[in-house]
Amino acid sequence: MVEAITIFQAIIYITMKKKRTKRPVSALTGIILSIFTENPFKSYNYKQVGHLLGVKDRAGRDMVMKIIDGMVEEESLNEIRRGKYMLNPQKLQELTSIKKHIIGTVDMMKTKKAYIISEEGGDDIYIATNNLGHALHGDKVKVFIFPKRKEHKPEGQIVEILERTKDTYVGIFEMSKKFGFVIADNQKMPYDIFVPINKANEALDGQKVLVKITDWPEHSNNPFGEIVETLGAPGDNDVEMKSILADYNFPLSFPKNVEKDADKIPTTISATEIKKRKDYRKTWTITIDPLDAKDFDDALSLVKLENGNYEVGIHIADVSHYVIPGTALDTEALKRATSVYLVDRVIPMLPEVLSNQVCSLRPNEEKLTFSAVFKMNNKAEVLNSWFGKTVINSDRRFTYEEAQEIIDTGQGEYSEEINILHALATILRQKRFNSGAINFHSEEVKFKLDETGKPIETYVKEQKEANFLVEEFMLLANKKVAEKIGKVDEGKTPKTFVYRIHDQPNPEKLNTFVQFLKKLGYSLNVSSRQTLASSYNNLFERIRGKGEETMIETIAVRTMAKAEYSTENIGHYGLAFPFYSHFTSPIRRYPDLMVHRLLEKYLEGGKSANRDVYEEMCKHSSDMERKAAQAERDSVKYKQVEFLLDKQGKVFDGVISGVSKWGIFVQLNISKSEGLIRFSELKDDYYYLDEDNYRIIGRQFGNMYRLGDKVNVLVKEVDMEQRQLGLAIID
Repeated sequence: MVEAITIFQAIIYITMKKKRTKRPVSALTGIILSIFTENPFKSYNYKQVGHLLGVKDRAGRDMVMKIIDGMVEEESLNEIRRGKYMLNPQKLQELTSIKKHIIGTVDMMKTKKAYIISEEGGDDIYIATNNLGHALHGDKVKVFIFPKRKEHKPEGQIVEILERTKDTYVGIFEMSKKFGFVIADNQKMPYDIFVPINKANEALDGQKVLVKITDWPEHSNNPFGEIVETLGAPGDNDVEMKSILADYNFPLSFPKNVEKDADKIPTTISATEIKKRKDYRKTWTITIDPLDAKDFDDALSLVKLENGNYEVGIHIADVSHYVIPGTALDTEALKRATSVYLVDRVIPMLPEVLSNQVCSLRPNEEKLTFSAVFKMNNKAEVLNSWFGKTVINSDRRFTYEEAQEIIDTGQGEYSEEINILHALATILRQKRFNSGAINFHSEEVKFKLDETGKPIETYVKEQKEANFLVEEFMLLANKKVAEKIGKVDEGKTPKTFVYRIHDQPNPEKLNTFVQFLKKLGYSLNVSSRQTLASSYNNLFERIRGKGEETMIETIAVRTMAKAEYSTENIGHYGLAFPFYSHFTSPIRRYPDLMVHRLLEKYLEGGKSANRDVYEEMCKHSSDMERKAAQAERDSVKYKQVEFLLDKQGKVFDGVISGVSKWGIFVQLNISKSEGLIRFSELKDDYYYLDEDNYRIIGRQFGNMYRLGDKVNVLVKEVDMEQRQLGLAIID
């Protein structure tokens, strides 16, 4: 039997063949191929393939037939009889031979089993506990692949740890007379860390600590470690937030030499510097930011021109003027790469004197900026663009709530200017979606905290027109800056630049998502990039407010590639921009600072920068961005669970947000936190999982719980250490 190949391999195969056709390889091609590779001995006609894809229109079926014809021509498929097609095993045999070794990343389970995510794509490799070889979650490893058994997932053994990505962990120290163990908070760390008493460094039993792994003897079940910092008592808000930061290796303070560098920066602007710049100090300019923001890194200006058009300026804090390459300040900013936003605090990329004072575009203060200025007509068409160094003086600081009230009522200070910007932004937004941008929705859970940091109220932050106003002009600036450098005449090579890229969806994941939606009564049209984007947006509107909304949106996001930074531009799929960068937040994102430096260099006629140097910084920035997002999620999850700590024994409304072989997951409406109800806790019947229909069914009485059902649940247990809820359904 021929083993199924990965979609990634198949696309590479088709791409690398001799150029017998100029047909582009698309996500749809990969999805169609996945249907045949998953069923290598089954034949399909083009209508059956279209049905599996949810294609209902004639144009879509014609596209499917055209792609199938191309695949027959390329000998990926055989036409076994008129109109019936099957995978061609002979021509794809070379792709099915699994290499004996692969390189990948460890995805550790609580059970001390793991899966390896291969760098080459394809199926994850299962690793049994006794084959881990002391590898830990996130490690880069070399894996020996076992011969594949029929109907089993690939299995292997880790033979070498190539890169240990983490050697410090936060946890509770449990001490005996001569030694102790640290039980890690991180659930991806299933081993307790052994600490000899002389390595405890005065930590006390029950305290939360930061431990560093120093050794792991070959025949030891547990790694050995040394306590490097005592954080304090578990449950204390400050200790818990610092624990999250320490677990991701984010520094809790700036080194003294960095603070010293920052303190030397002048807080006033010289007349000489102002003369070098375009002067916008008398141009109407405002900032719009969250209520609690202090780092105002973007401002908007507006001038109504005599011909009826508008000049809109997007003015960004000129951080590159103050943070010079090679200084301690710059080295630390690159190391951090991003500001980290936890529930109750910000860990800034730059010291406060810069982030909240010198570079922050505070009202009625002269500030140095780097600007993108556009002349636009009332159809929001950009007629002219200018980029350069400027100086501004903001007239007013608005919160989003204040700007929204002006948009809603049409009244208030500067209402005319704000509503002109709103009208232009609305047109830009509609154009973007018409061009194929995907309108992903995400709920941002926020908290009101008391003086000790305890959450006393939760709410979902709502995005409104004022948010969209700012967002659209920031997107415009980011897009136009990227086009300025990356869009060159045919035959010319663009200069090295930092792009924000987003690849098209993984075909295999997209196919799985399409099949998942069909079982829930929804569909996606994947016949083209444009129809897929439109189909996604229609889907999000259809599920709005329904029980399955959260789960579907979560899975939809997972079908997408992750956005990242790179010097190799492939465009931004989700925004439908062929050129896109990050220019608008240099106070809190290092890639934006890189973009400012490169843009200034090229505007002055400079030569192309070293691509390898910038690519390495892009990779580091992408890694740090992911870590920051994980830390932020951890802090939210901790507060969600903490909010329910004094609510044990109370009943709340919820919705079934997931079903699994362990039980059902319920998301509480009050806090958006999620808990598991195990089958064993459902006492009214013996339940089994109907996986295909996302429900559980009672064998004796036929009671049924389905994804999206509304339920009432009792909060039985709140486990702060594991950050988990124990729930029970109440009839």
